[in-house]
Amino acid sequence: MHGIKRTRISPQAAEAKRLKELAKIEAYTALQNDVLTRKKAGEYTVEALGRTAELLDLNPEFYTIWNYRRHILLRGLFPGASPEDIVARLTSELRLTTAYLQIHPKVYWIWNHRKCPGGSGGSAGSAGGGGLAESSGGTGATSEASASASASASASASASASASHPKTGREGWRNEFWKMELGLIEKMLDADARNFHAWDYRRYVLRSLPHSFSPPHTPTDELRYTQKKIEANFSNFSAWHCRTKVLGGVWEGMAAEEVARQKDQEFELVTQALWTDPGDQSGWLYHRWLIGSSPEEAVLRREIGSIRELHETEPDSKWCMNALAHYALLLARSPTTQADESANLRMEAKALYSRLDTVDSDRAQRYRDMAARC
Repeated sequence: MHGIKRTRISPQAAEAKRLKELAKIEAYTALQNDVLTRKKAGEYTVEALGRTAELLDLNPEFYTIWNYRRHILLRGLFPGASPEDIVARLTSELRLTTAYLQIHPKVYWIWNHRKCPGGSGGSAGSAGGGGLAESSGGTGATSEASASASASASASASASASASHPKTGREGWRNEFWKMELGLIEKMLDADARNFHAWDYRRYVLRSLPHSFSPPHTPTDELRYTQKKIEANFSNFSAWHCRTKVLGGVWEGMAAEEVARQKDQEFELVTQALWTDPGDQSGWLYHRWLIGSSPEEAVLRREIGSIRELHETEPDSKWCMNALAHYALLLARSPTTQADESANLRMEAKALYSRLDTVDSDRAQRYRDMAARC
């Protein structure tokens, strides 16, 4: 690394270091071969489960081992086990993935494995709940036994919850589980608000919430949450993306006047982001999503005027020019646009693409192609 003085080590020290690293490699290779041999032999035992944990400690991205671990649970340990033992195993898996995520928050396979025990532990008692059984991809007696075991585990845990919390019972137990999951994911996003794995898992959790979840989590709550994250950092693309998912569902079936009103509010929000940092792509992508492919002419003209104003203050902003050229062509192609105005808009777009050829030279050929289509 720069600024760090290199220290020379003696040949003896270098050899000792090499031998130490070689020993680590040999130990890892032996462990890997042992686990893969057990997998090939179809060994689904507690000992095999422990060996997978040892290997995942060293290499948490070894997705084959995550799959093997899930199969050990579903095909070996769950069938015939008591509901209490299954609940204990599921809880252990959740703790394991929590520990891994604190160190490796962006490893896909850890998140994927968490969904498996999470689905079974949190919603096995609900209609359609499959969790680990569903994720195994297995069919026949093994899969059916796993699903039955998971359901029994849920029933047992619910009975225990009923005894200690008679007013909440089974639903209270499930709600507490998902409440903990929401709490975990919010802590993860507080640590890294742009972790798209965490955002994806948050959507999974929200989809999985039972109808009895209290307090209910509404689309308005999620819009409020994403706005908080966006206002903390306008370049949070994952928060913008989540907002498109929520609003896309909210606006389906809503009266056109109300959709237009809410869109105007969204334009106000994203305009703040564009003016704060016109060089950031996140806001521009969200703005283009709001405009869509068939925008109302009045809205399109208003937004073009706003972006032209921004372009005057930021003449070299490539995202500003990209958006302005794209929207100018949209308006030029509108059947209500007069021929002379359409020609002027095409000329404006062509000039912007020519300017982008220089400003963003890495994509020069793309801009030349776009200019040729104006």
